[in-house]
Amino acid sequence: MFSPSIKHLIEEKSGSFLIPASRIAFVQDDNPLYHAFLILTKVRYAKIPVLDKQKRVVGLLSLAMITDKMLTNEAINPEVLNELKVRDVMQTKFAKINFVETTLEAQLHLLIDNAFLPVVDDKGVFQGLLTRREWIKAFNYVTHTFEDKYEVKAKK
Repeated sequence: MFSPSIKHLIEEKSGSFLIPASRIAFVQDDNPLYHAFLILTKVRYAKIPVLDKQKRVVGLLSLAMITDKMLTNEAINPEVLNELKVRDVMQTKFAKINFVETTLEAQLHLLIDNAFLPVVDDKGVFQGLLTRREWIKAFNYVTHTFEDKYEVKAKK
C-alpha cells in the first residue's frame, strides 16, 4: 500500500498518465492484415490496440505477429496479408483497465509486465493508453518533489 503522502503526489500527476485515444494509432479487427502492416510500419510502435466497430478494445497487434504469418520455411509470403484479417492474428488475452475501478497500485503492478495498458470506460469503449513511461515520469516527479512538499529531511 502506498503511503498517503506518496499516493497524493502520484495522484497530482495521474491526470497526465492517460494518452487520449485521439492520439493513439489503432486498427480495427476487420481490417485486412495488409492495412495493419502498413500502419505498424509507419508508426513504429511495438504494439497497437485493436478496436471493434463499437470502439471497444478487442485485441493487441504487433509487427512480429504479422510477420510470423508471412514466414514459411522457404520464403516470405506477403500474399497472406491480403487473405487474413487483423482478428485472425491479434492477441486476445491482455490486461486493460478502467480508471474508476483500478487502484494506482494495481496499475503499477500491471505495468511491470506491460509497456502499456488500454484504458476503457464502463462500457468498454477505448479511452486511451496508460503507459509505463508516464508512470515512470510520475515516479520521477515524486522523488524530486517529496522532501520539499512535505518538508522531510533525509537522515544522514
